[in-house]
Formats: sequence, C-alpha cells, structure tokens
Amino acid sequence: MVYTVTLNPALDYEVLVDGFRAGELNRTSWEHMHFGGKGVNVSTVLHGLGVGTTALGFVAGFTGKALEDGLKARGIPTDFIRLEEGLTRVNVKICSGGGGGETEINSQGPAIPPAALEALLQKLDRLGAGDVLVLAGSLPAGLPSNVYQTILDRVEGRGVLTVVDAARDLLKGVLSRRPFLIKPNSAELAELFGKGSLTEEEVLACAGSLQKQGARNILVSMAGDGSVLLDETGAARRLGVPPGTARRSVGAGDSMVAGFLAGWLETRDYAAAHRMGAAAGSATAFSNGLASGEEIRTLLPLF
Repeated sequence: MVYTVTLNPALDYEVLVDGFRAGELNRTSWEHMHFGGKGVNVSTVLHGLGVGTTALGFVAGFTGKALEDGLKARGIPTDFIRLEEGLTRVNVKICSGGGGGETEINSQGPAIPPAALEALLQKLDRLGAGDVLVLAGSLPAGLPSNVYQTILDRVEGRGVLTVVDAARDLLKGVLSRRPFLIKPNSAELAELFGKGSLTEEEVLACAGSLQKQGARNILVSMAGDGSVLLDETGAARRLGVPPGTARRSVGAGDSMVAGFLAGWLETRDYAAAHRMGAAAGSATAFSNGLASGEEIRTLLPLF
C-alpha cells in the first residue's frame, strides 16, 4: 500500500484565460476544480494505475469536506484528520493563452495544532514492511520545520520505503534519513545549490551530491527536456519527452512520482520505473487534468 501525506492539501481552481491582463477584467474560456495538493495528486494517479493507495493529511471546514468527498466519490481511499478550525485552502491557477504562461495564487491553509500532528503520527504507526510512504509539498502554519524528519524517524526500522517531494530546506533536512526516492525538478535543484540554472551535466553532478548525502534514488524532472534518474546502482538514466502538446505543468511532477512508484512496485526495475514515471508526467502535461491510467499506458511504449 502506498500512503501519501499532504500536510496542506487544496482545492485547485484552474482556469484558462486567453491573453490574461493583470489589473483588468478577464474572462475564462475553460475552468476546472481539482482535488489537489502534491500527495493527493500522487494518490489520484496511483489509483488510476491500479495501485492501492490511501491519502493522509489534514482537512478543515467546508472546503476540506468538499475535497474529502470528492476523492471518495472517485474511489480514492482517504484517512484525513479533520481540524476544528480554519479552511482547507483554495489555490488559483491561471493559465494564459498566447504564450502567457501560468500564474499561481496559493493560499496559506489552516494552522495545525500539536494534537493533530500527534494523531497523524499515530496513524503512521500502522505502516510496516512493504508499505510506501510519500511526503509531498509545503508545510502549513503551526508545524515545526523538521516535521518531515520527525515523520521519517517515526517509521524508521519498519521496512517502509519513503519518498520525499519537497524543496529547499525541507528536502535538505531529510537526506540523512536515506529516503528511497526524492524528486526535485531542475529549478528546485538549481535553487538548492545556489545556481540560476543547470546544464544536464550539472544536474547529474548535483544529484550525485544529494546521493552522497543520503538519498538513494534521485529523479529530476526537467520539463520539456525530459528527466534524469540517478539510481542507487550508480546508473544515470536519461529520458526525453514524447511528441505532444504541453497543455499544463500542474501535477506533472506528482504524476511522475506516482508513475515511478507504480513501475517500481510492478517490476522492481529502475529503468522500467523511470519509463513509467516519464510516461505519467508527460501524460498529465498533455492533458487538462491529472492523467488517467489509460493515458499513461498509451504513452509508455514511446519511452
């Protein structure tokens, strides 16, 4: 079973605005509400691929209920902790036509009291050998900056494979816990090493540094340039992207994590896992939402 933890999930309200103009009245030509947050996205894609998964985290208020009910309606198991105060955040993603790119407005989300964190840790005490734990995304208010380390320490020694998809200090802080997989994108990797951008050779060098610090496998997504996997056997694997029109980037990295895990759990082979991850990330980039299992498996032979 793959358990995902999203400490700050969200309803992602994504809109397409042709020629978005700041400070003026804009009208949408397409809109959609996603049940989001990085770990929630991972669970959604895993479910579509037929992998058993449960989404964990915190929800609050009527927006939290909408998120929880929406996931359950899609058949995605959840075990969220309901907070007494606050609202699950609503994030706005504005996709502008005509090469205008994407603008994101992310809310803060509710504060998490210590008792709620302890309740989550107690749920994680149920995990054991053969389970996978995915920690993904940013931290809401009220949680200590070392909470990811605390969670990984809690499951240490029980045969749980751990995955972390986070940026900056959140990522650096977990390396000594030897996570099975980390998945920075190239921009996050450059920021981590104080660089403006990275060549492919520099991506591999930086990934190698993170591996020396403890991460077992490093999967780096590079948008239109594909992805690189530095695995624990010492192999550096490079994949490009298949032909297609990129519609959005939201959720593509989360889909890559889900695809990698699905491929690994099915084959125990890093090359196969990388191909499935690349197919999942590309399929989501080519769609208007998170890719379905069918869309992912259609692209898989292209890798």
